[in-house]
Amino acid sequence: MQQVLDNLMGLPGSPGVADLDLIFLRGIMESPIVRSLAKAHERLEERKLEAVRGDNLALVQEILRDIGRLARPDGQGAAAELARILREPHFQSLLETHDSVAAKSYDPPPSSPGPEPPLGSQPVPPDAVRMVGIRKAAGENLGVTFRVERGELVIARILHGGMVAQQGLLHVGDVIREVNGREVGSDPRALQDSLRHASGSVVLKILPSYQEPHPPRQVFVKCHFDYDPATDSLIPCKEAGLKFMAGDLLQIVNQDDPNWWQACHVEGGSAGLVPSQLLEEKRKAFVKRDGEVAPTSGTLCGSLSGRRKKRMMYLTTKNAEFDRHELLIYEEVARMPPFRRKTLVLIGAQGVGRRSLKNKLIMSDQARYGTTIPYTSRKPKESERDGQGYRFVSRGEMEADIKAGRYLEHGEYEGNLYGTRIDSIRAVVEAGKMCILDVNPQAVKVLRTAEFVPYVVFIEAPCPETLRAMNRAALESGVATKQLTEADAQRMTGIPLPP
Repeated sequence: MQQVLDNLMGLPGSPGVADLDLIFLRGIMESPIVRSLAKAHERLEERKLEAVRGDNLALVQEILRDIGRLARPDGQGAAAELARILREPHFQSLLETHDSVAAKSYDPPPSSPGPEPPLGSQPVPPDAVRMVGIRKAAGENLGVTFRVERGELVIARILHGGMVAQQGLLHVGDVIREVNGREVGSDPRALQDSLRHASGSVVLKILPSYQEPHPPRQVFVKCHFDYDPATDSLIPCKEAGLKFMAGDLLQIVNQDDPNWWQACHVEGGSAGLVPSQLLEEKRKAFVKRDGEVAPTSGTLCGSLSGRRKKRMMYLTTKNAEFDRHELLIYEEVARMPPFRRKTLVLIGAQGVGRRSLKNKLIMSDQARYGTTIPYTSRKPKESERDGQGYRFVSRGEMEADIKAGRYLEHGEYEGNLYGTRIDSIRAVVEAGKMCILDVNPQAVKVLRTAEFVPYVVFIEAPCPETLRAMNRAALESGVATKQLTEADAQRMTGIPLPP
Protein backbone atom coordinates (compact mmCIF):
# COMPACT_ATOMS: atom_id res chain seq x y z
CA MET A 1 0.00 0.00 0.00
CA GLN A 2 2.79 2.41 0.90
CA GLN A 3 4.57 1.64 -2.37
CA VAL A 4 1.45 2.54 -4.34
CA LEU A 5 1.13 5.81 -2.46
CA ASP A 6 4.77 6.73 -3.10
CA ASN A 7 4.28 6.10 -6.81
CA LEU A 8 1.20 8.29 -6.84
CA MET A 9 3.13 11.15 -5.21
CA GLY A 10 5.93 10.86 -7.77
CA LEU A 11 3.73 10.86 -10.89
CA PRO A 12 4.65 13.79 -13.19
CA GLY A 13 1.99 15.99 -14.56
CA SER A 14 0.56 14.63 -17.80
CA PRO A 15 -2.27 15.74 -20.02
CA GLY A 16 -3.61 12.13 -20.03
CA VAL A 17 -4.08 12.02 -16.25
CA ALA A 18 -6.64 14.26 -14.58
CA ASP A 19 -5.60 15.85 -11.30
CA LEU A 20 -9.04 15.14 -9.82
CA ASP A 21 -8.69 11.39 -10.49
CA LEU A 22 -5.28 11.24 -8.80
CA ILE A 23 -6.62 13.07 -5.75
CA PHE A 24 -9.60 10.66 -5.59
CA LEU A 25 -7.36 7.56 -5.85
CA ARG A 26 -4.97 8.90 -3.21
CA GLY A 27 -7.88 9.50 -0.86
CA ILE A 28 -9.07 5.90 -1.20
CA MET A 29 -5.61 4.45 -0.58
CA GLU A 30 -5.11 6.63 2.52
CA SER A 31 -8.52 5.86 4.04
CA PRO A 32 -8.46 3.98 7.41
CA ILE A 33 -10.70 1.15 6.12
CA VAL A 34 -8.43 0.21 3.23
CA ARG A 35 -5.36 0.37 5.47
CA SER A 36 -7.06 -1.93 8.03
CA LEU A 37 -7.94 -4.47 5.38
CA ALA A 38 -4.39 -4.52 4.08
CA LYS A 39 -2.96 -5.04 7.57
CA ALA A 40 -5.45 -7.87 8.26
CA HIS A 41 -4.51 -9.61 4.99
CA GLU A 42 -0.81 -9.42 5.92
CA ARG A 43 -1.51 -10.96 9.33
CA LEU A 44 -3.46 -13.85 7.74
CA GLU A 45 -0.60 -14.62 5.35
CA GLU A 46 1.89 -14.75 8.23
CA ARG A 47 -0.32 -16.92 10.45
CA LYS A 48 0.22 -20.70 10.23
CA LEU A 49 -2.89 -22.88 10.19
CA GLU A 50 -2.96 -25.00 13.34
CA ALA A 51 -5.46 -27.23 15.08
CA VAL A 52 -7.41 -25.61 17.93
CA ARG A 53 -6.73 -28.58 20.22
CA GLY A 54 -5.53 -32.16 19.87
CA ASP A 55 -7.54 -33.91 22.59
CA ASN A 56 -11.02 -33.88 21.14
CA LEU A 57 -11.75 -37.46 22.26
CA ALA A 58 -11.27 -36.43 25.88
CA LEU A 59 -13.47 -33.37 25.26
CA VAL A 60 -16.27 -35.58 23.94
CA GLN A 61 -16.13 -37.74 27.06
CA GLU A 62 -16.49 -34.63 29.23
CA ILE A 63 -19.48 -33.51 27.18
CA LEU A 64 -21.10 -36.93 27.54
CA ARG A 65 -20.70 -36.78 31.32
CA ASP A 66 -22.18 -33.31 31.47
CA ILE A 67 -25.22 -34.00 29.30
CA GLY A 68 -25.83 -37.34 31.01
CA ARG A 69 -27.52 -35.43 33.84
CA LEU A 70 -29.79 -33.66 31.34
CA ALA A 71 -31.04 -36.76 29.52
CA ARG A 72 -34.68 -37.71 30.11
CA PRO A 73 -35.53 -41.15 31.52
CA ASP A 74 -37.47 -42.14 28.36
CA GLY A 75 -34.39 -41.56 26.17
CA GLN A 76 -36.04 -38.74 24.23
CA GLY A 77 -35.04 -35.13 23.81
CA ALA A 78 -32.14 -33.13 22.41
CA ALA A 79 -29.64 -34.28 25.08
CA ALA A 80 -30.23 -37.97 24.36
CA GLU A 81 -30.00 -37.40 20.60
CA LEU A 82 -26.70 -35.51 21.01
CA ALA A 83 -25.33 -38.31 23.19
CA ARG A 84 -26.22 -40.90 20.53
CA ILE A 85 -24.43 -38.86 17.85
CA LEU A 86 -21.29 -38.42 19.93
CA ARG A 87 -21.16 -42.19 20.68
CA GLU A 88 -21.40 -43.17 16.96
CA PRO A 89 -18.31 -45.19 15.86
CA HIS A 90 -17.92 -43.09 12.70
CA PHE A 91 -17.93 -39.85 14.70
CA GLN A 92 -15.43 -41.29 17.18
CA SER A 93 -13.15 -42.38 14.32
CA LEU A 94 -13.34 -38.91 12.76
CA LEU A 95 -12.23 -37.26 16.01
CA GLU A 96 -9.46 -39.83 16.51
CA THR A 97 -8.15 -39.14 13.00
CA HIS A 98 -8.27 -35.38 13.64
CA ASP A 99 -6.27 -35.75 16.87
CA SER A 100 -3.66 -37.94 15.17
CA VAL A 101 -3.18 -35.43 12.34
CA ALA A 102 -3.07 -32.47 14.75
CA ALA A 103 -0.30 -34.07 16.81
CA LYS A 104 2.08 -34.58 13.87
CA SER A 105 4.24 -32.22 11.83
CA TYR A 106 4.31 -32.63 8.06
CA ASP A 107 7.12 -30.23 7.25
CA PRO A 108 9.53 -31.86 4.75
CA PRO A 109 12.93 -32.76 6.28
CA PRO A 110 15.99 -30.88 5.01
CA SER A 111 17.81 -32.58 2.15
CA SER A 112 21.08 -34.26 3.09
CA PRO A 113 24.22 -32.97 1.38
CA GLY A 114 26.17 -35.15 -1.03
CA PRO A 115 25.35 -37.03 -4.23
CA GLU A 116 22.13 -39.07 -4.43
CA PRO A 117 22.51 -42.88 -4.33
CA PRO A 118 21.93 -44.77 -7.57
CA LEU A 119 18.38 -45.75 -8.47
CA GLY A 120 18.93 -49.46 -7.93
CA SER A 121 20.16 -48.99 -4.33
CA GLN A 122 17.31 -46.68 -3.24
CA PRO A 123 14.93 -48.22 -0.68
CA VAL A 124 11.31 -48.90 -1.62
CA PRO A 125 9.18 -45.85 -0.71
CA PRO A 126 6.72 -46.48 2.14
CA ASP A 127 3.67 -45.70 0.00
CA ALA A 128 4.61 -48.48 -2.47
CA VAL A 129 3.29 -51.11 -0.03
CA ARG A 130 -0.48 -51.00 0.47
CA MET A 131 -2.87 -52.64 2.91
CA VAL A 132 -6.10 -53.94 1.35
CA GLY A 133 -9.02 -55.00 3.52
CA ILE A 134 -11.61 -57.57 2.37
CA ARG A 135 -14.65 -58.89 4.25
CA LYS A 136 -15.76 -62.40 3.35
CA ALA A 137 -17.54 -65.46 4.68
CA ALA A 138 -15.82 -68.78 5.25
CA GLY A 139 -15.77 -70.85 2.07
CA GLU A 140 -16.51 -67.86 -0.17
CA ASN A 141 -14.32 -67.70 -3.28
CA LEU A 142 -12.50 -64.40 -3.88
CA GLY A 143 -12.21 -64.98 -7.64
CA VAL A 144 -8.44 -64.69 -7.85
CA THR A 145 -5.59 -67.12 -8.62
CA PHE A 146 -1.85 -66.86 -7.92
CA ARG A 147 1.48 -67.83 -9.47
CA VAL A 148 5.09 -67.82 -8.26
CA GLU A 149 7.51 -65.23 -9.67
CA ARG A 150 11.06 -64.95 -8.30
CA GLY A 151 10.01 -66.71 -5.10
CA GLU A 152 7.02 -64.41 -4.46
CA LEU A 153 3.29 -65.00 -4.85
CA VAL A 154 1.81 -62.81 -7.57
CA ILE A 155 -1.83 -62.43 -8.66
CA ALA A 156 -2.07 -64.39 -11.92
CA ARG A 157 -5.67 -63.62 -12.86
CA ILE A 158 -8.75 -61.90 -11.45
CA LEU A 159 -12.01 -63.52 -12.46
CA HIS A 160 -14.48 -61.15 -14.05
CA GLY A 161 -17.48 -60.49 -11.80
CA GLY A 162 -15.86 -61.95 -8.66
CA MET A 163 -15.51 -60.25 -5.29
CA VAL A 164 -12.00 -58.90 -5.97
CA ALA A 165 -12.99 -57.65 -9.45
CA GLN A 166 -16.01 -55.81 -8.05
CA GLN A 167 -13.93 -54.06 -5.37
CA GLY A 168 -11.18 -53.06 -7.82
CA LEU A 169 -8.52 -52.89 -5.09
CA LEU A 170 -6.29 -55.67 -6.45
CA HIS A 171 -4.80 -56.02 -9.93
CA VAL A 172 -3.00 -58.66 -11.94
CA GLY A 173 0.70 -58.57 -11.08
CA ASP A 174 0.29 -57.41 -7.48
CA VAL A 175 2.70 -59.17 -5.10
CA ILE A 176 1.08 -60.64 -1.96
CA ARG A 177 3.38 -60.21 1.05
CA GLU A 178 1.20 -60.91 4.10
CA VAL A 179 -2.31 -62.06 5.04
CA ASN A 180 -3.57 -60.81 8.41
CA GLY A 181 0.01 -60.04 9.47
CA ARG A 182 1.45 -63.44 8.49
CA GLU A 183 3.86 -63.99 5.62
CA VAL A 184 2.36 -66.00 2.77
CA GLY A 185 5.41 -68.04 1.75
CA SER A 186 5.70 -69.31 -1.82
CA ASP A 187 2.96 -71.97 -2.16
CA PRO A 188 -0.04 -70.70 -4.17
CA ARG A 189 -2.24 -73.66 -3.13
CA ALA A 190 -1.61 -72.96 0.55
CA LEU A 191 -2.55 -69.31 0.03
CA GLN A 192 -5.73 -70.32 -1.82
CA ASP A 193 -6.75 -72.63 1.04
CA SER A 194 -6.06 -70.03 3.74
CA LEU A 195 -8.05 -67.35 1.92
CA ARG A 196 -10.94 -69.73 1.25
CA HIS A 197 -11.27 -70.72 4.92
CA ALA A 198 -10.76 -67.17 6.24
CA SER A 199 -13.81 -65.27 7.44
CA GLY A 200 -14.59 -61.78 8.58
CA SER A 201 -11.98 -59.12 7.89
CA VAL A 202 -9.00 -60.23 5.76
CA VAL A 203 -6.13 -57.72 5.46
CA LEU A 204 -3.66 -58.22 2.60
CA LYS A 205 -0.26 -56.54 2.47
CA ILE A 206 0.61 -56.12 -1.20
CA LEU A 207 3.18 -54.52 -3.48
CA PRO A 208 1.08 -52.97 -6.28
CA SER A 209 1.92 -53.54 -9.93
CA TYR A 210 -0.01 -50.47 -11.20
CA GLN A 211 -1.23 -52.33 -14.29
CA GLU A 212 -4.29 -51.04 -16.09
CA PRO A 213 -7.18 -53.57 -16.14
CA HIS A 214 -8.45 -54.75 -19.51
CA PRO A 215 -12.07 -54.10 -20.44
CA PRO A 216 -14.18 -57.27 -20.73
CA ARG A 217 -14.43 -58.79 -24.20
CA GLN A 218 -17.73 -59.14 -26.01
CA VAL A 219 -17.27 -62.67 -27.39
CA PHE A 220 -20.10 -65.17 -27.06
CA VAL A 221 -19.78 -68.90 -27.73
CA LYS A 222 -22.08 -71.91 -27.72
CA CYS A 223 -20.67 -74.97 -25.95
CA HIS A 224 -20.76 -78.36 -27.66
CA PHE A 225 -19.51 -80.44 -24.73
CA ASP A 226 -20.10 -80.86 -21.00
CA TYR A 227 -17.49 -79.61 -18.54
CA ASP A 228 -17.15 -80.10 -14.78
CA PRO A 229 -14.07 -78.51 -13.15
CA ALA A 230 -14.36 -80.88 -10.17
CA THR A 231 -13.29 -83.79 -12.40
CA ASP A 232 -10.62 -81.90 -14.36
CA SER A 233 -7.08 -82.84 -13.33
CA LEU A 234 -5.46 -80.03 -15.35
CA ILE A 235 -7.28 -76.97 -14.00
CA PRO A 236 -4.99 -74.90 -11.72
CA CYS A 237 -7.79 -74.12 -9.24
CA LYS A 238 -10.95 -76.27 -9.14
CA GLU A 239 -12.84 -73.71 -7.06
CA ALA A 240 -12.31 -71.10 -9.81
CA GLY A 241 -13.70 -73.35 -12.57
CA LEU A 242 -17.02 -72.76 -14.33
CA LYS A 243 -19.33 -75.73 -14.91
CA PHE A 244 -21.42 -75.81 -18.08
CA MET A 245 -23.41 -78.20 -20.25
CA ALA A 246 -23.58 -78.72 -24.01
CA GLY A 247 -25.77 -76.01 -25.51
CA ASP A 248 -24.99 -73.36 -22.86
CA LEU A 249 -24.10 -69.87 -24.03
CA LEU A 250 -21.02 -68.27 -22.48
CA GLN A 251 -19.44 -64.83 -22.68
CA ILE A 252 -15.64 -65.03 -22.97
CA VAL A 253 -14.27 -62.09 -20.97
CA ASN A 254 -10.54 -62.89 -21.01
CA GLN A 255 -8.34 -64.95 -23.37
CA ASP A 256 -4.87 -63.90 -22.19
CA ASP A 257 -4.04 -67.42 -20.97
CA PRO A 258 -3.65 -69.79 -23.94
CA ASN A 259 -4.94 -72.74 -21.87
CA TRP A 260 -7.61 -71.25 -19.62
CA TRP A 261 -10.19 -68.65 -20.60
CA GLN A 262 -12.37 -66.63 -18.25
CA ALA A 263 -16.05 -66.93 -19.05
CA CYS A 264 -19.46 -66.43 -17.49
CA HIS A 265 -22.97 -67.58 -18.37
CA VAL A 266 -24.96 -65.07 -20.37
CA GLU A 267 -27.79 -65.38 -17.82
CA GLY A 268 -25.47 -63.80 -15.25
CA GLY A 269 -23.19 -64.82 -12.41
CA SER A 270 -19.49 -64.60 -11.69
CA ALA A 271 -16.84 -65.58 -14.20
CA GLY A 272 -14.82 -68.76 -13.94
CA LEU A 273 -12.09 -70.69 -15.71
CA VAL A 274 -12.96 -72.85 -18.73
CA PRO A 275 -10.58 -74.79 -20.98
CA SER A 276 -9.55 -72.88 -24.07
CA GLN A 277 -10.20 -74.09 -27.59
CA LEU A 278 -6.55 -75.10 -27.93
CA LEU A 279 -6.43 -77.05 -24.67
CA GLU A 280 -9.68 -78.92 -25.35
CA GLU A 281 -8.53 -79.76 -28.87
CA LYS A 282 -5.39 -81.29 -27.41
CA ARG A 283 -7.40 -83.43 -25.02
CA LYS A 284 -9.91 -84.61 -27.62
CA ALA A 285 -7.88 -84.76 -30.85
CA PHE A 286 -4.53 -86.11 -29.69
CA VAL A 287 -4.34 -89.87 -30.15
CA LYS A 288 -1.62 -92.40 -29.35
CA ARG A 289 0.80 -93.34 -32.05
CA ASP A 290 1.09 -96.98 -33.09
CA GLY A 291 3.26 -98.94 -30.68
CA GLU A 292 3.44 -96.07 -28.21
CA VAL A 293 4.19 -96.80 -24.59
CA ALA A 294 2.50 -95.15 -21.64
CA PRO A 295 2.71 -91.35 -21.91
CA THR A 296 5.12 -89.48 -19.73
CA SER A 297 3.82 -87.22 -17.03
CA GLY A 298 3.66 -83.55 -17.92
CA THR A 299 3.44 -80.33 -15.97
CA LEU A 300 0.24 -78.77 -14.77
CA CYS A 301 -1.69 -77.23 -17.66
CA GLY A 302 1.22 -78.08 -19.94
CA SER A 303 1.23 -79.82 -23.29
CA LEU A 304 0.14 -83.43 -23.54
CA SER A 305 3.54 -84.89 -24.29
CA GLY A 306 3.93 -88.17 -26.12
CA ARG A 307 0.86 -87.69 -28.30
CA ARG A 308 0.46 -86.64 -31.86
CA LYS A 309 -2.57 -85.09 -33.52
CA LYS A 310 -3.78 -86.47 -36.81
CA ARG A 311 -3.59 -83.58 -39.24
CA MET A 312 -5.47 -83.46 -42.53
CA MET A 313 -6.49 -80.76 -44.97
CA TYR A 314 -10.16 -80.15 -45.67
CA LEU A 315 -11.19 -81.33 -49.12
CA THR A 316 -14.71 -81.21 -50.49
CA THR A 317 -14.27 -84.62 -52.08
CA LYS A 318 -13.35 -86.09 -48.67
CA ASN A 319 -16.03 -84.25 -46.71
CA ALA A 320 -17.38 -87.37 -45.02
CA GLU A 321 -13.91 -88.36 -43.81
CA PHE A 322 -13.34 -84.85 -42.51
CA ASP A 323 -16.59 -85.00 -40.53
CA ARG A 324 -15.40 -88.07 -38.67
CA HIS A 325 -12.39 -86.12 -37.37
CA GLU A 326 -14.16 -82.81 -36.82
CA LEU A 327 -14.24 -81.57 -33.21
CA LEU A 328 -17.21 -79.69 -31.78
CA ILE A 329 -15.91 -77.58 -28.88
CA TYR A 330 -16.96 -73.92 -29.02
CA GLU A 331 -18.95 -72.14 -31.69
CA GLU A 332 -18.87 -68.35 -31.78
CA VAL A 333 -22.34 -66.83 -31.80
CA ALA A 334 -23.81 -63.32 -31.81
CA ARG A 335 -26.90 -61.71 -30.32
CA MET A 336 -29.54 -61.27 -33.02
CA PRO A 337 -33.04 -59.82 -32.74
CA PRO A 338 -35.79 -62.37 -33.43
CA PHE A 339 -37.03 -62.93 -36.98
CA ARG A 340 -34.25 -60.87 -38.52
CA ARG A 341 -32.22 -63.69 -40.05
CA LYS A 342 -30.52 -63.15 -43.39
CA THR A 343 -31.00 -66.67 -44.74
CA LEU A 344 -33.50 -69.48 -44.22
CA VAL A 345 -32.06 -72.94 -44.94
CA LEU A 346 -34.40 -75.88 -45.55
CA ILE A 347 -32.80 -79.27 -44.86
CA GLY A 348 -34.38 -82.64 -45.53
CA ALA A 349 -34.30 -85.80 -47.59
CA GLN A 350 -34.67 -85.53 -51.34
CA GLY A 351 -38.34 -85.57 -52.31
CA VAL A 352 -39.62 -84.43 -48.94
CA GLY A 353 -40.94 -81.16 -50.38
CA ARG A 354 -38.23 -78.60 -49.70
CA ARG A 355 -38.56 -76.92 -53.08
CA SER A 356 -42.36 -76.78 -52.88
CA LEU A 357 -42.19 -75.19 -49.44
CA LYS A 358 -39.62 -72.66 -50.66
CA ASN A 359 -41.78 -71.64 -53.62
CA LYS A 360 -44.87 -71.27 -51.42
CA LEU A 361 -43.02 -69.01 -49.00
CA ILE A 362 -41.70 -66.80 -51.79
CA MET A 363 -45.13 -66.51 -53.43
CA SER A 364 -46.75 -65.69 -50.08
CA ASP A 365 -44.56 -62.58 -49.54
CA GLN A 366 -42.25 -61.64 -52.40
CA ALA A 367 -41.24 -58.40 -50.67
CA ARG A 368 -39.84 -60.35 -47.71
CA TYR A 369 -38.48 -63.57 -49.24
CA GLY A 370 -36.23 -64.25 -52.19
CA THR A 371 -33.98 -66.98 -53.53
CA THR A 372 -30.97 -67.48 -55.75
CA ILE A 373 -30.83 -68.36 -59.43
CA PRO A 374 -28.69 -71.47 -60.04
CA TYR A 375 -25.79 -71.45 -62.50
CA THR A 376 -25.28 -74.12 -65.16
CA SER A 377 -22.79 -74.93 -67.88
CA ARG A 378 -25.35 -76.41 -70.31
CA LYS A 379 -26.50 -74.56 -73.38
CA PRO A 380 -29.79 -72.67 -73.06
CA LYS A 381 -32.83 -73.98 -74.90
CA GLU A 382 -34.65 -71.86 -77.46
CA SER A 383 -37.33 -70.83 -74.97
CA GLU A 384 -34.86 -70.03 -72.17
CA ARG A 385 -33.37 -66.65 -71.37
CA ASP A 386 -30.37 -65.94 -69.15
CA GLY A 387 -31.48 -65.01 -65.65
CA GLN A 388 -34.88 -66.69 -66.00
CA GLY A 389 -34.57 -70.03 -64.26
CA TYR A 390 -30.80 -70.37 -64.80
CA ARG A 391 -27.63 -68.36 -65.27
CA PHE A 392 -25.78 -69.79 -68.28
CA VAL A 393 -21.94 -69.74 -68.21
CA SER A 394 -19.25 -71.75 -69.94
CA ARG A 395 -17.92 -74.91 -68.35
CA GLY A 396 -14.40 -73.49 -68.13
CA GLU A 397 -15.61 -70.38 -66.30
CA MET A 398 -17.70 -72.44 -63.91
CA GLU A 399 -14.84 -74.83 -63.14
CA ALA A 400 -12.52 -71.89 -62.43
CA ASP A 401 -15.07 -70.36 -60.01
CA ILE A 402 -15.56 -73.72 -58.28
CA LYS A 403 -11.82 -74.04 -57.80
CA ALA A 404 -11.69 -70.50 -56.39
CA GLY A 405 -14.39 -71.37 -53.80
CA ARG A 406 -17.08 -69.06 -55.18
CA TYR A 407 -19.81 -71.74 -55.06
CA LEU A 408 -21.83 -72.79 -52.04
CA GLU A 409 -22.48 -76.20 -53.60
CA HIS A 410 -22.25 -77.73 -57.05
CA GLY A 411 -22.83 -81.00 -58.88
CA GLU A 412 -22.89 -82.61 -62.33
CA TYR A 413 -25.90 -84.06 -64.13
CA GLU A 414 -25.83 -85.59 -67.62
CA GLY A 415 -22.44 -84.04 -68.33
CA ASN A 416 -23.43 -80.49 -67.25
CA LEU A 417 -22.46 -78.59 -64.11
CA TYR A 418 -25.03 -77.00 -61.80
CA GLY A 419 -24.39 -74.91 -58.69
CA THR A 420 -25.26 -71.99 -56.40
CA ARG A 421 -22.84 -69.05 -56.23
CA ILE A 422 -22.22 -67.40 -52.88
CA ASP A 423 -22.41 -63.88 -54.31
CA SER A 424 -25.97 -64.61 -55.53
CA ILE A 425 -26.94 -65.10 -51.86
CA ARG A 426 -25.35 -61.77 -51.00
CA ALA A 427 -27.35 -60.08 -53.78
CA VAL A 428 -30.66 -61.26 -52.27
CA VAL A 429 -29.60 -60.16 -48.76
CA GLU A 430 -28.43 -56.75 -49.98
CA ALA A 431 -31.86 -56.28 -51.60
CA GLY A 432 -33.35 -56.43 -48.09
CA LYS A 433 -34.87 -59.90 -48.38
CA MET A 434 -34.42 -63.18 -46.53
CA CYS A 435 -32.78 -65.66 -48.89
CA ILE A 436 -34.44 -69.11 -48.79
CA LEU A 437 -32.16 -71.99 -49.71
CA ASP A 438 -32.81 -75.72 -50.08
CA VAL A 439 -29.28 -77.12 -49.97
CA ASN A 440 -27.47 -80.22 -48.84
CA PRO A 441 -26.55 -80.46 -45.14
CA GLN A 442 -22.84 -80.08 -45.92
CA ALA A 443 -23.45 -76.56 -47.24
CA VAL A 444 -24.58 -75.40 -43.80
CA LYS A 445 -20.92 -75.34 -42.69
CA VAL A 446 -20.22 -72.58 -45.18
CA LEU A 447 -23.36 -70.62 -44.27
CA ARG A 448 -22.98 -70.72 -40.48
CA THR A 449 -21.09 -67.42 -40.30
CA ALA A 450 -21.80 -63.95 -38.99
CA GLU A 451 -22.33 -62.82 -42.59
CA PHE A 452 -25.28 -65.09 -43.43
CA VAL A 453 -26.61 -66.02 -39.91
CA PRO A 454 -28.83 -68.86 -41.19
CA TYR A 455 -32.03 -70.10 -39.60
CA VAL A 456 -31.87 -73.83 -40.30
CA VAL A 457 -35.10 -75.85 -40.51
CA PHE A 458 -35.05 -79.63 -40.83
CA ILE A 459 -38.08 -81.00 -42.66
CA GLU A 460 -38.91 -84.45 -41.43
CA ALA A 461 -40.32 -86.98 -43.89
CA PRO A 462 -44.03 -87.72 -43.35
CA CYS A 463 -45.49 -91.17 -42.88
CA PRO A 464 -45.42 -93.59 -45.85
CA GLU A 465 -49.11 -93.05 -46.63
CA THR A 466 -48.61 -89.30 -46.91
CA LEU A 467 -45.58 -89.84 -49.11
CA ARG A 468 -47.63 -91.93 -51.50
CA ALA A 469 -50.34 -89.27 -51.62
CA MET A 470 -47.80 -86.50 -52.23
CA ASN A 471 -46.14 -88.45 -55.02
CA ARG A 472 -49.48 -89.26 -56.65
CA ALA A 473 -50.54 -85.59 -56.58
CA ALA A 474 -47.20 -84.51 -58.03
CA LEU A 475 -47.54 -87.02 -60.87
CA GLU A 476 -51.07 -85.86 -61.70
CA SER A 477 -50.05 -82.18 -61.76
CA GLY A 478 -46.99 -82.83 -63.88
CA VAL A 479 -44.54 -81.54 -61.26
CA ALA A 480 -42.94 -84.99 -60.91
CA THR A 481 -42.37 -87.67 -63.49
CA LYS A 482 -40.90 -90.44 -61.32
CA GLN A 483 -43.07 -92.69 -59.23
CA LEU A 484 -42.02 -93.26 -55.63
CA THR A 485 -40.35 -96.61 -55.09
CA GLU A 486 -40.03 -98.58 -51.88
CA ALA A 487 -36.29 -97.95 -51.88
CA ASP A 488 -36.94 -94.20 -52.02
CA ALA A 489 -39.41 -94.46 -49.12
CA GLN A 490 -36.96 -96.42 -46.99
CA ARG A 491 -34.24 -93.89 -47.71
CA MET A 492 -36.50 -90.99 -46.70
CA THR A 493 -38.26 -92.46 -43.65
CA GLY A 494 -36.48 -95.68 -42.78
CA ILE A 495 -39.91 -97.41 -42.83
CA PRO A 496 -40.83 -99.87 -45.63
CA LEU A 497 -43.70 -98.60 -47.76
CA PRO A 498 -46.78 -100.88 -47.48
CA PRO A 499 -47.85 -102.65 -50.65
